[in-house]
Amino acid sequence: MDTLSNLIERRAPVSPQTSCTDVAARFLAEPDALVLAVTEGCAPVGLIARDVALALAADPRAVREVMDTHPLVADAEVTAGALRDLALATRPEALARGFIAVEDGRYLGVGHPVMLLGARRTSSRTPRTSEAELISRMCHEVLLRLDGVSDFTTRLLRQPLAPDAEACVRAIAATGEDLTGLMRRATDLHDAERGTLAFHPHPCRLQDVMDTLDQRWKTRAASTGLTLLTAYDGDPNHAAQLDEVRLLQVFDALVFRALAETRRGAVEVSLKARPTADGLLMEGRVRDAGSELSADALAHIFAPLGQASDDHPEGLTAGLGMALASRIVSAAGGMIRAEPNPGAGVTVTFEFIAAPASMDVPASTAASGEASGRAAHVLIVDDNATNRMVAEALCEMFECTSEQAVDGLEALEAVQARSFDLILMDIKMPRMDGVAATRAIRALSGPAGQTPIIALTANADPEDVRSYIEAGMNDVVEKPIKAERMLQALQAALDGVESAERAA
Repeated sequence: MDTLSNLIERRAPVSPQTSCTDVAARFLAEPDALVLAVTEGCAPVGLIARDVALALAADPRAVREVMDTHPLVADAEVTAGALRDLALATRPEALARGFIAVEDGRYLGVGHPVMLLGARRTSSRTPRTSEAELISRMCHEVLLRLDGVSDFTTRLLRQPLAPDAEACVRAIAATGEDLTGLMRRATDLHDAERGTLAFHPHPCRLQDVMDTLDQRWKTRAASTGLTLLTAYDGDPNHAAQLDEVRLLQVFDALVFRALAETRRGAVEVSLKARPTADGLLMEGRVRDAGSELSADALAHIFAPLGQASDDHPEGLTAGLGMALASRIVSAAGGMIRAEPNPGAGVTVTFEFIAAPASMDVPASTAASGEASGRAAHVLIVDDNATNRMVAEALCEMFECTSEQAVDGLEALEAVQARSFDLILMDIKMPRMDGVAATRAIRALSGPAGQTPIIALTANADPEDVRSYIEAGMNDVVEKPIKAERMLQALQAALDGVESAERAA
């Protein structure tokens, strides 16, 4: 039975007089700490979250002025399930911030909601998959289907439609994009809370990152009467070893919130890169022209539910994004903070160190994915029809032709019968899975056995990726598939084929 005494972290508390600066330093010294208790004597009087403390790292005020003064407090012998069910029914907003366990009224330890989600329920039946794992799987399944909706609407918009029909399809596409963004943020935040958020560093030209961000948000800003100003401050040829997708997620979250808060004027976005002894110091900044925030709202700007309210229709999406941005920056060993602008609005700044990198692939590399002067021919292997259609649409986008197979056996037969430039291989399939199929293909003689293989999978943790590479795969693309990540993998694989052909 999971009682709180078996789950909590017995971390030393802080006193109400401790400055916000010292509390932030404490969190930096304990990177796995998400919450700290505030006690007076031996009794708990408040709770301070990591995001709040780091956002106020430069604030000299005492922590009692910004702490949560009404945290969940429960006896250490209460079961996790009992506290979870009671909190969800009565105070879900407090549960989202964490809880304090006491013994005879004296502080014992702290906990966060992930502990309760993963706790076992008391039951005589066979233990079931934890709620957290179930939620994670459901999110991935929903995302796969939303990717299918996006593919279908894209195909429809390529057809001649009546104006009313086109407007309806565009509305469906926009709603699907919003839902996809919300689900991806929730899924990634869930992974970040469990410490399983995956990073895939690779050489990225920093100017290109800002160009992508500008193209992604300028139209949306203009549609609401706002101006988006993006700037890159650094050597235009600077490249860094980082996960471009994660960096854009941070910027996307900050820009989304800034546009939602600003009614008129401009949103300013910048990225500065400066060489240091430790590597490239990356400093991102997003400044909005929104309303003035209270000290309490500013302190909770990185909380998942910190901006969710009835008068803020996009508050949940903004809150999830801001919380995820904070987790990504922290996982990268950096800091993120929010400060009020003189007059009105907020400026959010984050910084981290990245290793310098060189760009071996010329900037003029074609996005069409060509090998040896012809369109690449791709074999898509997946037992899910929606996944195959999404992959097919991406191949068409990159001007590749494609064929499909529903499992590893069909893929093996296709490779022996016809020539392919690349194979996109699902992992979990009936009859023969992706790993077994890869090993069988690598055992073939001649060019067929050397065909580049890219794994398509929702299981892309470092250990999983290592096992796929050891089986003979060339790269791994995580599901739900993101177009920019797929393009990068296609280019790398096909460029490798072309280099090998030239060497021969």
